[in-house]
Amino acid sequence: MASEPSPYQTHIPLPSDSDEKSPKHEAHLSEVPIHIVTYASQLPAEFLEPSSECGLVIGFDCEGVDLCRHGKLCIMQLAFPNAIYLVDAIQGGETLVKACKPALESNYITKVIHDCRRDSEALYFQFGIKLNNVMDTQIAYSLIEEQEGRARSPDAYISFVDLLADPRYCGISYLEKEEVRILLRQDPKFWTYRPLSEQMVRAAADDVRFLLYIYHKMMGKLSPRSLWHLAVRGALYCRCFCISTNGYADWPPLPPIPDDLIVEGNAPEEEILSVLDVPPGKMGIVIGRRGASILAIKESCNAEILIGGSKGPPDKVFIIGAVKQVRKAEAIIRGRMIEM
Repeated sequence: MASEPSPYQTHIPLPSDSDEKSPKHEAHLSEVPIHIVTYASQLPAEFLEPSSECGLVIGFDCEGVDLCRHGKLCIMQLAFPNAIYLVDAIQGGETLVKACKPALESNYITKVIHDCRRDSEALYFQFGIKLNNVMDTQIAYSLIEEQEGRARSPDAYISFVDLLADPRYCGISYLEKEEVRILLRQDPKFWTYRPLSEQMVRAAADDVRFLLYIYHKMMGKLSPRSLWHLAVRGALYCRCFCISTNGYADWPPLPPIPDDLIVEGNAPEEEILSVLDVPPGKMGIVIGRRGASILAIKESCNAEILIGGSKGPPDKVFIIGAVKQVRKAEAIIRGRMIEM
């Protein structure tokens, strides 16, 4: 644990214990320190050495330059109920990041994150870390919307700023996020500079300090069926851009369908990740003009269809969903490529 007092403080909203079972419960703000970590010894022992006796739920995020397999991971943010830790991957280097590997891969620590895909890709290709046991708030939001009968378009993914603004979860505006986005456009190396400025410290902490509160709000809404979908899709999203030649055999197994869902006689179908290779010159056909072709495929299949885009990989399509829907999407995409 960090022994020196931190010059930085922030507030973490946490559910009020007395009203936790009520959907209208208000948050209470807890003032906590922000620790800049350059040595593993500055991190909590229960994080460095995960155990079944001490299960943790933490907020998690990463910052970097063009964060993906080819970018540079600069900071990992960890939000605990009593402190925020900014793990400085530049100052602490590979030794520090790899000290976090057991925790990031552990089933005993739930990592609450908003859109895990690129963070997972960076951790896997840059440090050999297989991010595991995430609670992805972007996935959870979509499941709650579906559960409550609100349809969304296939390309509608909630941004973190919009999630924070939703009164059901936080109801706050996050204007500082746009300020940082402007700085990043002006200088993509923003997160590489050391020492960390106060603005960098505040921006990094702000990206995780609300996650534990959102986690409690969402977990109170999700049905058992949706909780299983959340766990499986989180695991598949972590693998998504982490191309594996062995079928992800060295990754943790996917969560099985719970017995109580099978007993109901309406068990959910197994969900999978499929990676399709697209021949040179064919990706434009798959995507279509202004994305029209890929959108039409998404609308006809109840599956997530993802393209690597500018960050890559540029020659693959990733499909996540129930087996029948994934196979349907595969067939349509292959058919498009053959027709053209």
